[in-house]
Amino acid sequence: MKVGLVGFQAGGKSTVFELLTGIAPDPSKAHSGQVGLATVADTRFDALVEHYQPAKISPARIELLDTPGLDRRQQDVNLQRLAIIREAQALVHVVGAFSGIDPLEEVTRFSEELVLADLQILGNRIERLETDVNKPRPDRDELRAELEALQPLAAELESTGSLAGIEMTETQERVTRSFALLARKQRLVLVNTGEAEEDTGYAGAITSNGYGLMAAAVGLELELGALDESDRTEMAAEMGLSGSCRHELMQAILHVADLITFYTCSDKEVHAWLLRRGSTAVEAADSIHSDLARGFIRAEITPSDSLLELGGEKEAKAAGLWHVEGKDYVVEDGDEIFIRSGI
Repeated sequence: MKVGLVGFQAGGKSTVFELLTGIAPDPSKAHSGQVGLATVADTRFDALVEHYQPAKISPARIELLDTPGLDRRQQDVNLQRLAIIREAQALVHVVGAFSGIDPLEEVTRFSEELVLADLQILGNRIERLETDVNKPRPDRDELRAELEALQPLAAELESTGSLAGIEMTETQERVTRSFALLARKQRLVLVNTGEAEEDTGYAGAITSNGYGLMAAAVGLELELGALDESDRTEMAAEMGLSGSCRHELMQAILHVADLITFYTCSDKEVHAWLLRRGSTAVEAADSIHSDLARGFIRAEITPSDSLLELGGEKEAKAAGLWHVEGKDYVVEDGDEIFIRSGI
């Protein structure tokens, strides 16, 4: 799972990238995008580490792509930059709410850029298909089916600026997979404020479009992180910052990316894994190692919250909270899983 940090230039994307990954922006990658791993802050993981006292710990990490900022004046330049954004499976739109910028106007304008880019891709393909279906080709029926699948999508996108109202058919899913349509990507709008206090009068209009929303003084937080603890506490109090936004932001990113966390635990290692919500036990096994999925026998499940509350796996099992599941079990957020495999 790759999450893209997106937005117009000078919105603070690279500041968010540095805050979450600890990696300073590389100017040489300003036009191609910079990738880094962000560790997911997780109090449940910390408690499991404390409980098992393992020799090794492996917190969950998520891949972030700091994409080139869009230019507000040169739309032709933006098409190439939007192509880089297509690599991401979910988007964090960083809006710089300073220098008189209206967050709602910024979100609207950015959304329009995404829609225009998608319409260009769909339009080019539809135009080609309309020509090809009139030729005596052996695959003409397949091309006609693709054309009939794409036309209503383009019409919906042009009229509403969204594809949220369409439940795609299997054919539509298949023929648009390679397009990585920007209008279909889940999005978190992060309003990067100049100060701790922020007017959220725009909130209702933004969330009504189905976007997640969070406001944070990202630049101030990054500055605080460079100070020693006593100076950090004093400056945070002066600025009105009650705590770090990093944990809240990471959780918001997981939510918009539709990811949950499961754990594998022993005295050798406590490992947190990210998994798409709705995934099965065999898919969880595959995310650990493909051999576990191929030789899958069963999954032994213990809810980690119950394990921690009751004092251990034995206690959770005695309380009837440990259970054995097959391949089709849908993994729950917080599950501790032990995979039995024949390989």
